[in-house]
Amino acid sequence: MSRKANDIMEDNREDSDDLLPEDDRLIKDDSVGTPAPRAARFGEGAEGRGVRRERGVTGPRAGFFERTGQFLHDVRAEMKRVSWPSLNDVRNTTIIVLVAVIFFAVYLFLVDRGVSFLITQLDNLLKWLTGSA
Repeated sequence: MSRKANDIMEDNREDSDDLLPEDDRLIKDDSVGTPAPRAARFGEGAEGRGVRRERGVTGPRAGFFERTGQFLHDVRAEMKRVSWPSLNDVRNTTIIVLVAVIFFAVYLFLVDRGVSFLITQLDNLLKWLTGSA
């Protein structure tokens, strides 16, 4: 490479540190050693595998029953925040759906019968033109 290209590349390396958020600059510091798993990019793990990113998990993993209990607790808390439709809203949307289903069923039935009639008549016309019985 030319000297000018080397200078540009060196300037880009120095400028890239300025663009990183402050936390990432701390992680990128070479004196720390290897960067934290959250700082590694996809595909930079051992042997090209992705790095597993854990959120603040320290210590042993909770047992099955503890995780299940926590899940059910979270589900219950989330279900309290759901805005449920009123009985009148459910009734109205159900009627709209049933009317739409009946309309499209009748429409598709009529289109199917019409296309069947046209194909039958075309078949009869071709038989008459070719003289086959």
